[in-house]
Amino acid sequence: MLFKNKTAFITGASRGIGKAIALRLAREGANIVVVAKSIEENPKLGGTIFSAAKEIEDAGGKALAIQCDIRDEIQVENAIKKAIETFGGIDILINNASAISLTTTEKTDIKKYDLMHDINVRGTFIISKACTPYLKQVSNPHILTLSPPINLDAKWFGKHTAYTVSKYGMSMIAFGLAQELKECGIASNTLWPRTTIATAAVKNLLGGEALMNRSRTPEIVADAAFYVLSKPSKLCSGHHFIDEEVLLSEGITDFSKYAVVPGADLQGDLFL
Repeated sequence: MLFKNKTAFITGASRGIGKAIALRLAREGANIVVVAKSIEENPKLGGTIFSAAKEIEDAGGKALAIQCDIRDEIQVENAIKKAIETFGGIDILINNASAISLTTTEKTDIKKYDLMHDINVRGTFIISKACTPYLKQVSNPHILTLSPPINLDAKWFGKHTAYTVSKYGMSMIAFGLAQELKECGIASNTLWPRTTIATAAVKNLLGGEALMNRSRTPEIVADAAFYVLSKPSKLCSGHHFIDEEVLLSEGITDFSKYAVVPGADLQGDLFL
């Protein structure tokens, strides 16, 4: 129960990678603040803040479901206030919520551009800013952002400039916070998967069932997050982690259990 009495504030925790991390930490006794917009289930996406909260409690953790649009500063402040009132503090912030549109510049309408940058960049900044005063008050504070290592190779920009810039914006915020909050002992790192992960975004936006079958489950990212968050915050900050590399450093070499289809030819992730 490594995270007993610790509280994790997780954006986009109603499904996918966010929920998987929430469940992993819940099994270690953590309190989970489930922050997302979904209160009614969308059949194409699955999951709500309430269904995720029930799964978390069934896994042994305590959950607080909060509907929140992370683009709205007032909603964020109210969500954090509820978290503090319920659990007494925030030990971990997971910046997971994200929007995606893999379109070229000509085919990216401005509403989609604004959505990606408002959620991915603005949202990450607002949440991180608002949580920082509370992270300063705990013994092993961590910020973990689900975004890729920054690579300026042109191939990562050519097909979807707007999306790439928004995800790199998340990574730059995380990297900046690592330096800015160093003296406070707050760790700030990013985490990204080596392969595509079987989530609603992969199924609905990237490649349907065919790509889902060439992906790994969100649990590999959740296990990697567990190990990163377990480390002393003062000694582990400013890194762009890859899930496989984290697990390898822990002596885990068999990743077969994470494959959606055992033995399938896995698809490498977008930014790797």
